[in-house]
Amino acid sequence: MPRHAGRRLGLVVAASLVPLAACGSGVLVDAYPTAPGTDVDCGALIADLPSSVDGLDRRTLEQDVPAAAWGDPPVVLRCGVPTPEAFEPTSECKLVDGVDWFDEQTANGFRFTTVGRRANVEVDVPAVHDPAADVLVDLAESIAKHLPVEQPCRG
Repeated sequence: MPRHAGRRLGLVVAASLVPLAACGSGVLVDAYPTAPGTDVDCGALIADLPSSVDGLDRRTLEQDVPAAAWGDPPVVLRCGVPTPEAFEPTSECKLVDGVDWFDEQTANGFRFTTVGRRANVEVDVPAVHDPAADVLVDLAESIAKHLPVEQPCRG
């Protein structure tokens, strides 16, 4: 074997391991069915989301879904989600910087969902990121810009 062949083989092996190591560093977002016709709006929203929310840096995702994540444990935003089952026409919504949110407590924190926009957005905020609604302030501008209100939340 030539003297440099072993070195080249080592570089090839090392280079092939880099993508495998990087795969585990992203956030895995549970698969979810997106509402029909929301791809373009959600794509524009995801591309325009801030690099940080409430001081938490944006993280990469392990898969290609209309979602984003910040911090550790991650705050996760999903676009194109269905209206929450618990939401009723009389449900109360909280207005944060011009965006209405329906909120639910989860086992690990809170879930906030926009309703009545061209596409619904869901944001899961782990309990350690308290107050949970602070992340919504940093998301409001992008959501209002890319997902216009079709029916305001009236609760």
